Amino acid sequence: MSASLARRALAEAVGSAALVAVVVGSGIQATELTQDIGVQLLANSLATVFGLGVLIALLGPVSGAHFNPVVTLVAWFTDRGTGEGLNGRDVAVYLPAQTVGAVGGAVLADAMFAEPLMRWSTHDRSAGHLWLGELVATAGLILLIFGLGRTGRAHFAPMAVASYIGAAYWFTSSTSFANPAVTIGRAFTDTFAGIAPASVGPFLAAQTAGAALGLGLVVALFGRTEPVRTAPLPTVVEPEPEPEPELAAPCHP
Repeated sequence: MSASLARRALAEAVGSAALVAVVVGSGIQATELTQDIGVQLLANSLATVFGLGVLIALLGPVSGAHFNPVVTLVAWFTDRGTGEGLNGRDVAVYLPAQTVGAVGGAVLADAMFAEPLMRWSTHDRSAGHLWLGELVATAGLILLIFGLGRTGRAHFAPMAVASYIGAAYWFTSSTSFANPAVTIGRAFTDTFAGIAPASVGPFLAAQTAGAALGLGLVVALFGRTEPVRTAPLPTVVEPEPEPEPELAAPCHP
């Protein structure tokens, strides 16, 4: 990546903050406008789809638009030893930037809606079926992102990733957090999108397991990446010089 590490870290922090602000803020707005849980979830998921797609398109060229520690870790793991992509120092900077940004996004959303700035969530999400939902959601996300990369269609990521997260809001029991930084950030808001601190640890474990499963599916479906080999230059055969035509002897009358 051409951007400096500081600029990339800032992009990850800003993107993670904006993503959580969208998730939390739209959840607060939805609960203020209607008491229908289904409509609340619909509004929350639609706002997340649009917001995430815009953020990936905007910040992808700067940092890769991970906004997600498991995406960063899988990207580092798959590129290790190649001399390309993220290195250990990048990962050590990306992960805290994403987490701090996510917490900041939750605080910002609470501030915009006059909620207490930092109040632990009381929304308990401790149940085996929710952990399974997180495993499935995260595995699918990793499969999608790195499957697109393996097939040369990474340019579809803004639309595809946002669409997947929107769908996973509805087909997973956990409403698809699928992101350790976002999970931690959402513990800081006692609103519609919050998660109780006691529920965070099992969610993070399920997300980590889901990332490993997703990477395994990527390898099984698309194969391992092969090092890029430089093709040998074609041998150039110099053409033999053509003999100069002999001049005919002049004719004398």
